[in-house]
Amino acid sequence: MNTGIRLRLSAMMFLQYFVWGAWWVPFGSYLMHLGLSGWIGAMFSAQGWAAILSSLFVGTIADRYFAAEKVVGVLHLLGSCALLALSFAQADPALVFTLTLAALAAYMPTLALSNTIAFHALSDTERQFPAIRVVGTIGWIIAGLIVGWLGAEQTTLPLRLAAAASALHGLYAFTLPTVPPSAGSGRAGITGILGLDAVRHGDRSFWSLIVCSLLLMIPLSFYYAYANPFLVTLGVNAAAGLQTIGQVSEVGLLLLLPLFLRWLGIKAVLLLGMLAWTARYGLFALGFDSVGPHMPMLLPALALHGVCFDFFLVAGQIWVDKRFPSETRGRAQSFLTLVTWGVGSIIGSLLANATYVAHSRPGQAGAGVTVVDWTGFWLIPSAMAAMVGVAFALSFRNTAAMPARPER
Repeated sequence: MNTGIRLRLSAMMFLQYFVWGAWWVPFGSYLMHLGLSGWIGAMFSAQGWAAILSSLFVGTIADRYFAAEKVVGVLHLLGSCALLALSFAQADPALVFTLTLAALAAYMPTLALSNTIAFHALSDTERQFPAIRVVGTIGWIIAGLIVGWLGAEQTTLPLRLAAAASALHGLYAFTLPTVPPSAGSGRAGITGILGLDAVRHGDRSFWSLIVCSLLLMIPLSFYYAYANPFLVTLGVNAAAGLQTIGQVSEVGLLLLLPLFLRWLGIKAVLLLGMLAWTARYGLFALGFDSVGPHMPMLLPALALHGVCFDFFLVAGQIWVDKRFPSETRGRAQSFLTLVTWGVGSIIGSLLANATYVAHSRPGQAGAGVTVVDWTGFWLIPSAMAAMVGVAFALSFRNTAAMPARPER
């Protein structure tokens, strides 16, 4: 791979994740500022609906009838318009949810399609792709640092910054190496698109991972929806920028993950990833008092993101990749994504919303002020993650890979 291609693909990844990191992290704080604090989790459930729509769209249309880079370009331009409109939506819950869903429905398919563009241009994906993909995480980090440095978590700036970056990415995508459509591969049935045909022969260990992944996405959703509002409410300076500590640890632990898999084995790594959420939320629950935040507790909680994310989600993807034969591997991964980022994200976001409302009460300072029992709020997902970890430890066994099955 020549240097020019590497730089072009790296720029693509940078813009791809800069867009998401710029607005999604501080979005809960912005909703709180609008007076929609009781709707935060419901708004974040849009990510789950968008993930489900993305699976259907990519499987039936995007990668079968149109060049991938052109689809990415059009979707990012549409997403830019939705983000810009969202910045003007004010406090109308129905309108805000509709535009949030529109922005995410345009964005989520581009995650898989950007990987497709990169894979198509690389000669050795296992060796070359990680160095390109990590530039995307750097884009997310820089977006968070900009928003945090400007103290803009509760303003429209993150949405407009993301809209501008999405428009730039949309135009840039048309210059990327072309990936021709694959319409000649035949019609795709719904079971194939969702990966159901690939996983119907899964054994106890596979379904243990699937069920526990679904259940763990519920407490995980608490973090994505409410971590930034929590930090902002405590008075933490540059909260969005501080949260990028998690992405820095994610990069480091992703590079170390193969060593941990070799030393500890897949079951121990997955279990550590699950129990890390228990520890993280416990630190959140105890990481403040009436005086203010206790940074020696909150900083390690943020840094645990690498263990929480890499040791659970990434390690699970690796196990599925090795568990299934090559002809069904992609569809099995699609099913895992559908369960976690789709169904699990929807349930988790809505439950987080209900938990937040149950732990909130009007303050005494006047209308519009809400007092939240953050300790009680964070202890609930902490306990849930612990129970999922125990269930996983009792039910999962790392059995041998499934043999290839003849296609019918």
